[in-house]
Amino acid sequence: METILESPISLTANAVNEVKRLMNATDFDKETLLRIGVKGGGCSGMSYMLGFDKKESDDEVYDIDGIQVLMKKAHSIYLFGMQVNFEDGLNARGFVFQNPNASSTCGCGQSFSV
Repeated sequence: METILESPISLTANAVNEVKRLMNATDFDKETLLRIGVKGGGCSGMSYMLGFDKKESDDEVYDIDGIQVLMKKAHSIYLFGMQVNFEDGLNARGFVFQNPNASSTCGCGQSFSV
């Protein structure tokens, strides 16, 4: 599997720790990698995708702090410079996307437009 060293996105230490925690679960499918991308829809036009998936022929693979990350090449234009964080607070828990390319976002932070 070819790995490209320069990733268009970054993961905070909290995000890395949470992804590794999920990957170390006993029922985790070791044949899957972390996928980050976008899809049409959501209240602002595009939604973020984050989950585990198998590599497809048109995927690029990045190594981010020891985590293999899949991304479609076409998605990098929307995600370049984005930082993914994991918040574990009383009022909010989950992955948070900070995207410098987003011209607007929705209130939940899961949808954006460019």
